[in-house]
Amino acid sequence: MCAYYPESKVEVSGFMAKHYDLLLDMTTFGRYSSMIHKAIRLMEIRPADKILDLGAGTGRNACLMARYLLPGGELIGIDISKEMISQFRKNCANFSNIKVINARVEQDLTYESYFDKVFISFVLHGFPQKARNHIIGNAFKALEKGGEFFILDYNEFLLNEIPFYLRIAFKHIECVYAFDFIEREWKKILRLQGFNDFREHLFFSNYIRLLKAVKVL
Repeated sequence: MCAYYPESKVEVSGFMAKHYDLLLDMTTFGRYSSMIHKAIRLMEIRPADKILDLGAGTGRNACLMARYLLPGGELIGIDISKEMISQFRKNCANFSNIKVINARVEQDLTYESYFDKVFISFVLHGFPQKARNHIIGNAFKALEKGGEFFILDYNEFLLNEIPFYLRIAFKHIECVYAFDFIEREWKKILRLQGFNDFREHLFFSNYIRLLKAVKVL
């Protein structure tokens, strides 16, 4: 992150922020759109769910989730980028039960035992581990007992064992924190913070994972 984690790439600004969704589609050869649609279907969102979207960005994912909600449901997005928040508000203007808040997801959040689901997409890998643990703690605190935490991000793999062309792309595109992220045992980390009952769905030849963890304590 800019002032906090200068080596990270999860906080964007300027040209990249303005054209973020388009650039994401281009770098994934258009495959991101179908993946996120499927991932959100797999969340099994109920009409009255209360959802927290950490690192909500342009609101693209939030708008997709909101389609499953009735007026009794609610979605709150959190992002640090004012440029992203501006796009979020524009993109999600037709949904009365969505709002976005300017805050850092790795710092203390005020929500406690309120949400049914917490979603975070391609954000967690862009932080050092201490900050990741704090984000997971925020998710745990924000969820009701039995609430579900969904992490859409890189799966666990060894960089030296993936195809050469993917290894080169990963090294050029990703920040230093991502190299550490892919080698950690995330179910073990989540279990230590009070999550269990894991379920996972894999994408992009198993290099991307939607991991669901349930708050059991």
